[in-house]
Amino acid sequence: MTTTPATTPATTPAATPAATQARTVFLLAHTGRPAAIRSAELVVQGLLRCGLRVRVLEAEAADLPLPPSVETVREATPGALEGCELLVVLGGDGTLLRGAEFARASGVPMLGVNLGRVGFLAEAERDDLDKVVDRVVTRSYEVEERMTIDVIVHSNGDIVHRDWALNEAAVQKVSPDRMLEVVLEIDGRPVTAFGCDGVVCATPTGSTAYAFSAGGPVVWPEVEALLMVPISAHALFAKPLVTSPTSVLAVEVQPHTPHGVLWCDGRRTVTLPPGARVVVRRGAVPVRLARLHHASFTDRLVAKFALPVSGWRGAPD
Repeated sequence: MTTTPATTPATTPAATPAATQARTVFLLAHTGRPAAIRSAELVVQGLLRCGLRVRVLEAEAADLPLPPSVETVREATPGALEGCELLVVLGGDGTLLRGAEFARASGVPMLGVNLGRVGFLAEAERDDLDKVVDRVVTRSYEVEERMTIDVIVHSNGDIVHRDWALNEAAVQKVSPDRMLEVVLEIDGRPVTAFGCDGVVCATPTGSTAYAFSAGGPVVWPEVEALLMVPISAHALFAKPLVTSPTSVLAVEVQPHTPHGVLWCDGRRTVTLPPGARVVVRRGAVPVRLARLHHASFTDRLVAKFALPVSGWRGAPD
């Protein structure tokens, strides 16, 4: 089933400092990189010059050359985004996922600027900072909702952990010399069992992340689906599976196997004891991404992976 991502226009005539005085933008940056510090400085200066307020984390403010007018908050909680119309994130994929974690509960859209290598979640590159500031000031962007997954871990019949992910939930082995024995289940029915290094349950957004590295298919963002991708499975049938967005996926860790570990977006982790059961379903709360471009995902895919397209002649007239 395919649907068009929910988008909300946010375009208004060019704003003046007087018209934007009460508007606030939150800036999140990977301040461990000199390029991010310089980029953050340029974005802050541009926003302040146009009359917008800027808010940052205290820990990052200490590393940034910021004027006194910049607001600071102590912790990256949803409440820290109260009154903000946008979260601008400067960094690589890890920083962008940190921003998504920050923004999801608040419902504030996230605009990513890629300072890393690939940056599929980013909407702009380092060379686009002036354009980013201009689009934010004039509200010339659209907001797109990306589906997430909710994750529940059961052990001995009890719920021992709840989590979520924008990209993927990965069940992985811990011991390098022992495979993780698992049983896969979809919609309450067993599919197959095998030993493996792990299993990735991903969203279409995550299809170009860990699931892609494990041999899974690339899924266009407007396709609503869930993916289940085995990692180095010792089995004849260990193909990536694509299911309905309403399906419920489960990975059961066999009782006789060593314990495993669950990673959500590569950021949050919990130990999985033998016999643990990980259940994955479509998330109740999406992540909202601000979009500046109308370029197709096909063009984004070609650009991000530097795919060879020379010789293409296009459809005949």
